[in-house]
Amino acid sequence: MRFVQLHFLTVYPPSNPNRDDMGHPKTAIYGGVHRLRLSSQSLKRAARLSPAMSEALKGNMGERTQRIGDAVIEHLRERGADDEKAREVAQLVAQIFGKVDTAASEKNPDHVRTRQLAFISPDERQAAMKMAERALAGESVDKEARNRGKEILRTADGAVDLAMFGRMLADAPDFNREAAVQVSHAITTHRAEVEDDFYTAADDLKKPAEDVGAGFVGEAGFGSGVYYLYVCIDIARLVENLAGDRVLARKALEAVSEAFATASPSGKRNSYSHHTRASYIRAEAGNQQPRSLAAAFLNPVNAEDLLGESINRLKKTADAIDKAYGATVDESTEMDLLSGSGTLAEIKTFVAAQVSDA
Repeated sequence: MRFVQLHFLTVYPPSNPNRDDMGHPKTAIYGGVHRLRLSSQSLKRAARLSPAMSEALKGNMGERTQRIGDAVIEHLRERGADDEKAREVAQLVAQIFGKVDTAASEKNPDHVRTRQLAFISPDERQAAMKMAERALAGESVDKEARNRGKEILRTADGAVDLAMFGRMLADAPDFNREAAVQVSHAITTHRAEVEDDFYTAADDLKKPAEDVGAGFVGEAGFGSGVYYLYVCIDIARLVENLAGDRVLARKALEAVSEAFATASPSGKRNSYSHHTRASYIRAEAGNQQPRSLAAAFLNPVNAEDLLGESINRLKKTADAIDKAYGATVDESTEMDLLSGSGTLAEIKTFVAAQVSDA
């Protein structure tokens, strides 16, 4: 068993990248004080959609969707299928990935969608379309054909994001995929509060002789701070999920390391332009049981130099855990903007090297 652990400290300016149901930045209480929070789900999606993954791993990225049936209808129409036949086949194919949302189909017959989102690999998508083409050519589309269609779900091995972040198919649990990458919620290392932003919008066509009021008034929330993010990667599981393709595993590890260092959730980006980069990265590798370093910030950082003190806390906590438990990693490296040590390229090389040739 081999684990890679990544610790990121990233500075966010005033922004609202990950909103709650009221449109305000997400929060958490940790160590008895309020922190700003970025959800694990938002961070994983930002990583998946970032150029570091979507471009570097093009052809090896899946799709998370309810709309595979819609895609089948469009695919078959391009091949001359009439609407009724295309919808019939789409119902069959969509059922492979989950229960069909009958309400959506009743509202619009061209919508053949599953109730749940399903992670679908490129090979699974291609196999689904081939099955749809065979059905269009006259192959039986009865229940038995649907059961045979489950074989489509055995072709998930080439999707890196599926291998990393896993999937659950409620109607086909045998084809669930255990995630190889665990991603924490990111929280500020210090006390942080949501601030209110009262704003107005002017009407360009309003004449000076009219009232001087704004055309629209509103209120939004924002916050800023130094966020700690922890990522744990099970190397053996990643290689297994990729059907033993170690070359692809190394490429995936380089891509995901860069993605979490450079990508951020996109909420209100046009309003705040929060294009962030990690200021500090600690990369570790070893066969020992993983451990987060979040305890470094249980007592909130309270210093003029929030970033510098956060880095010091992280290092001291890692040393303290090693002193108490013995070495918890075999080797480590870091990138630190404040000291000027290390580079992202070195982090990527270190992480990818943990995939052995054995």
